[in-house]
Amino acid sequence: MIVKAYKYQGAGNDFVIIDNRKGDVSLTSEQIKLLCDRRFGIGSDGLMYLGKSENYDFSMTYFNSDGNEGTMCGNGGRCLVAFAAHRGLKSYRFEAIDGEHIAKVISYSPVTCFVELSMIDVTSIKEHSPKSFILNTGSPHMVNFVDNLKEYDVIGQGRLWRHHTMFPEGTNVNFVQGNWGKDSAGWSSIFKTGDYLELSVRTFERGVEDETLACGTGITASAVAYHHLLSKNFRNRSYNNEIYPTNIRTKVKAVGGDLEVTFKYMGGERYTNIILKGNASFVFKCDIEI
Repeated sequence: MIVKAYKYQGAGNDFVIIDNRKGDVSLTSEQIKLLCDRRFGIGSDGLMYLGKSENYDFSMTYFNSDGNEGTMCGNGGRCLVAFAAHRGLKSYRFEAIDGEHIAKVISYSPVTCFVELSMIDVTSIKEHSPKSFILNTGSPHMVNFVDNLKEYDVIGQGRLWRHHTMFPEGTNVNFVQGNWGKDSAGWSSIFKTGDYLELSVRTFERGVEDETLACGTGITASAVAYHHLLSKNFRNRSYNNEIYPTNIRTKVKAVGGDLEVTFKYMGGERYTNIILKGNASFVFKCDIEI
């Protein structure tokens, strides 16, 4: 059987995508693992099906590069929306393993689309240490804040936490460096005016078992955790009798490119209207025999 495969990438996070709306493709774990292999296959961080759905415009089924079905992939979702747009779809309300997602294609070309993707709400943030947090953004994440991100041992420390006994099913691990140079008044000004927060992220991904150039759910988790960390001193307070805004914008630098996360802060550990934004690009297509 010949199957058309398409490769897309978002901030260097790359995926094999197959249009399976007819439901006639059913790859085994070994076949998926082979296609994702960077030496013997197409090479990617994961593989996705664009599937049919009775209640939505389409469905998303995501597999990690180890061949196993994975949890939600944010950059994968953005790439799938770009793929759907390139297939002629005009509406992007879809179902994934973590529930409903709604996306918008802000700009379109035959190669690159700028996609805004809704993510699930965050309702719980566990503080592991003063600069380490655990939360779920469609996939489980640990977010560790560090001061030397460029030289940090992401592989070693990522593998350690990914397999730590405190995570029976494993976790993705993010290492984040923010702008620590602002004093408390400086941060107050940002929370008051709604300017962008900025941070850099490197991620060790479960299922890939390596550092990836970007991770959408990880970048989302890092942005939320960063706001949570910074706002601890200001939460439930006002500044010069003005209430801090609830709509937060964050610019994120990943190894593979820049992304943006916006969300609404509802107080405590509750974050809603979370949107992951960035380019998603077509790389190439090919026929594979399975």
